[in-house]
Amino acid sequence: MQRLFAITLLTWKAAFRFRLFWVLTGLLLASVVGLPLLIKDDGTARGFAQILLTYTLSVITALLGLCTLWLACGTLARDIEECQMQVVAVKPVARWQIWLGKWLGLVSLNAALLGIAGGSVYALLLWRATHLPPDQQTILRNEVLVARGSARPDNRASDIAAETQQRLQARLAESRVSGADLAEVQRQIFEQVKAEAQIVPPGFLRVWRVDLGFQRHFIKGKPLHLRVKFNAAAVTPSGTFTGIWEVGDQESPRLWRSEPMSLAPDTFHEFQVPADLVDEDGGLMIVFLNVNDTALLFPLEDGIEVLYREGGFALNFARGLGIVFCWMVLLAAIGLAAASFLSFPVAAFFSLALLTIALSSGTLASVVAEGTWMGVDHETGAPSGSFLDPVFVQVFRGLLWIINLARDFSPIDALSSGRSISWSELTRAVLQIVGLLGGLFAAFGIAVFHRRELATAQGTQ
Repeated sequence: MQRLFAITLLTWKAAFRFRLFWVLTGLLLASVVGLPLLIKDDGTARGFAQILLTYTLSVITALLGLCTLWLACGTLARDIEECQMQVVAVKPVARWQIWLGKWLGLVSLNAALLGIAGGSVYALLLWRATHLPPDQQTILRNEVLVARGSARPDNRASDIAAETQQRLQARLAESRVSGADLAEVQRQIFEQVKAEAQIVPPGFLRVWRVDLGFQRHFIKGKPLHLRVKFNAAAVTPSGTFTGIWEVGDQESPRLWRSEPMSLAPDTFHEFQVPADLVDEDGGLMIVFLNVNDTALLFPLEDGIEVLYREGGFALNFARGLGIVFCWMVLLAAIGLAAASFLSFPVAAFFSLALLTIALSSGTLASVVAEGTWMGVDHETGAPSGSFLDPVFVQVFRGLLWIINLARDFSPIDALSSGRSISWSELTRAVLQIVGLLGGLFAAFGIAVFHRRELATAQGTQ
């Protein structure tokens, strides 16, 4: 451990010698203070949190990520190119201790910088919150500066699949469908059944049951929030649609009925419902009455959501920073792994290329969904097939799976919307990002660095 700490200390000294620590600290503090002053919010609690949390934490993550990659590539590759590593390697220090020591130095450096930046964001958030109007401060405490869990109705995937198969068999019994058209007919039936499960016709009502399970014991006496979103095929002069909500048991006094609400489509709406409306089994009944002349569609994925308080904001904020820190740990491992066998410019380019691929997961997902890497024909809407599709689609599917191990977390969005970041989610981030991905890059980097011939490093690429 003494040797590891010695290499760690040398990494810190290099960061201070190149004034990287102080420059990066200044940039982080400038982004924390400057961005909220340059970008004005709309005066609401949500707008205030969106500016202060989303933008500042995003800039902090981007700055730390790029600097981590740059320093990770430089601290090892330059030591080799400038013949400093040859002096260290002849001492009684193993190659893996050198690699891990530099990694620990980068990780601890990121921890310090993230702690400074995160503490500044938290302090500025609490200070600026006092300048909001009293009603907006209440909203901020109840909907943003809080850790809220969520529950949704059953997505009914099994019911939709069963109904699709039943209708498909009925269609096949009535008429003959060729094998080439069978998949398209099944897709059309599936979309029809799914739409029926989401649509509320004019003058009709729709009932959802949200199972809160064991959580019902912790939310007694606490109000809940209902988050809804719907789509409409028609347009009204006012741009809104009217509906009436009922929450609770229809056959007991524990029933809350709203006044007619005028809500806009294609956007999320959130409103509070009274406490203690959950039945003994942990179920919460939600009823919507459509009083419009147009059918409304509530998406199965995010149409209805119940939010409840799970904890305070401070600990939730710390867990969010913990996930961001896991990303920095992975980037440090990537940069050091690249510098283990490449020169500094090539290692930096290679690391940035990997980061670019990770940020292009939307393109990879489109290729996997369309089944072709050639795109879709804009005239026919059909995929432009290629004989290489089986290979590229499988490769992209594998890359997407690996990338999602690190990207399958959204701490910044959760913090700005008052969502809970659970301990299990943080644990999963540590295992997937640090343990699995970071461990793979670390094992590769240590193995390559152990076999690298340092004496001829200057003459190789």
